[in-house]
Amino acid sequence: MLEYSDQIEELTKFMKVQIDDFLNYMEVEKGASPNTIVAYRNDLHQLMEFLSPKILPLNGNTNWLALDSTLLSQYVIFLEERAYSETTRARKIASVKSLLKYLIKEELIPGQSADNLASPKVGRGLPKSLSPDEMDRLLEETSKSNTPDALRDKAMIEILYASGMRVSEMVSLNIGDINLREGYLRCFGKGSRERILPIHDSAIKALSQYLKIARPNLDNNPLNKALFLNVRGDRLTRQGFWLILKLYATRTNIKSKITPHIIRHSFATHLLRGGAPLRHVQELLGHASITTTQVYTHLASEHMREEYNKAHPRAH
Repeated sequence: MLEYSDQIEELTKFMKVQIDDFLNYMEVEKGASPNTIVAYRNDLHQLMEFLSPKILPLNGNTNWLALDSTLLSQYVIFLEERAYSETTRARKIASVKSLLKYLIKEELIPGQSADNLASPKVGRGLPKSLSPDEMDRLLEETSKSNTPDALRDKAMIEILYASGMRVSEMVSLNIGDINLREGYLRCFGKGSRERILPIHDSAIKALSQYLKIARPNLDNNPLNKALFLNVRGDRLTRQGFWLILKLYATRTNIKSKITPHIIRHSFATHLLRGGAPLRHVQELLGHASITTTQVYTHLASEHMREEYNKAHPRAH
């Protein structure tokens, strides 16, 4: 008979294999993004560490059969006691549900599922955005220098605000994804879904200057296809861009919080307030479902009300 600690170790090894199989399924068959895979792995390893001491001894039958509704409820309480935010708890519970659905699909457990797991209700408030004036100030700050770094930074922020793309999509861009003559770029979003995004003249100009003047100074490898490079000539990372943006935010002394995601929300907000249809904004943002974009619905309604008040003879 194995010692208790050895049983825990054996069970943990088995559970890790099942988790890895599930994550491989999510990545290969479901097209989950690398960020989703990392989050799910962390969440499920936490679940495993919580469960493994509680489902022994199993008399050698080390599988997920012992995971019942009682243990799942205990896990929810465990998350609540650690004061995770509602958003984080909802994601962790979603990870568990996805794993159990996979285990049922693979017939590793019977038709039980975590459908009854209580997910916290996460409010879908309107994301905060910068005003057009604040965006102008941020972009003006990047125009105060013509160093290679500054030209690159201006091009990146212009591109984010012009296209609404995710920062992970932006840093993944290659030179071949840009068409300055036609004024568009190609990016690959969640699930490797490709979309073509128009970019306006200011962004085209900033990109053109970066490509002609700045990038050759940063590039030390003629075979490097990455569009945006760091000072070492490597592809710039999300973390690298976040630090750059934080620096400009500090310089502009803008009171509002500035993150790459907030620039994306500002893009969507300003388009809708300018009269763009919600469906078009959905396509530009790369949302698979219109329900994800509907957090902005009241902005579209506000614009409709303003136009109605302008146009209707009895509204004055």
